[in-house]
Amino acid sequence: MVAEIQKGLISTSRISARAALPTCLMAASFVVLVTALVAPAPALDSPRETAKADQQTLTMFKDPRAALRAGLESYHAGDPATSVAALRYAAEGGEPLAQWKLGRMYAEGDGVARDDAKAYEYFSQIVDHYADDEPDPRERSMAASAFVAVGVYLREGVPGAKIKPDLDRAFDLFRYAATYFGNADAQYNLARMYVDGAGVKKNLRQAVNWLELAARKGHPQAQAMLGRMMFSGEASGEPDRARGLMYLTLARDAARDQWIVDLHAEALHSASETDRRTAGAMLEGYLRERN
Repeated sequence: MVAEIQKGLISTSRISARAALPTCLMAASFVVLVTALVAPAPALDSPRETAKADQQTLTMFKDPRAALRAGLESYHAGDPATSVAALRYAAEGGEPLAQWKLGRMYAEGDGVARDDAKAYEYFSQIVDHYADDEPDPRERSMAASAFVAVGVYLREGVPGAKIKPDLDRAFDLFRYAATYFGNADAQYNLARMYVDGAGVKKNLRQAVNWLELAARKGHPQAQAMLGRMMFSGEASGEPDRARGLMYLTLARDAARDQWIVDLHAEALHSASETDRRTAGAMLEGYLRERN
């Protein structure tokens, strides 16, 4: 195993208000009404008829939970577009899972046109809901991911929703999800803010602490950032090139993000033969311990 890892390490180094209707309009309204009664029916696929059909469909649901089940069944059957009406009904009825699913769909353009403003709105509903209420154990992961999603939107801003960046709020959301939920994505994003000094005073020691927590959960981006900081000595003041290379290799094998591939290739190129052999042995021990 060590030989294979070392071989992979070495070979990689070679590649890199409506208003009331005025009386004077009532007669006109009456004419319009009569005309509507005798005029030909609109086409079945008109917006009005489509909305009516959707409403008839929604009235078939016993409650928001039933709508949630129907929406998820439709989605998993490979028809996400027809699941949207049911999920919206469930979301408006206060079903967090429906809110989360719609948030994901709009964020990724999955079955709907991508709309970060709507995604932000649905994720924010979950954050507001769980700000005071303890989530069911089965909902913790979902709730945590919503906190992270809103945090990322607030860190970058959402121009389509006219939401400006709010680094302080983003930091608070990441910290809450990182500590309360133990979410690796939150821990990684929190570490990045400490590294960049964004929304908080720059603190590399805190950053490393959060990166290590996320890296142990198998978070590739956290492993890559931690590996780079260890390899360069930024993490502790003293380079730990073998351990840094080990984390970079873990990250490279788990995710093919170009920046991770580039970091790994750069470190491998400058590592000594001893660094590579030691990193291979560390990697084998790390994997054996996890398994």
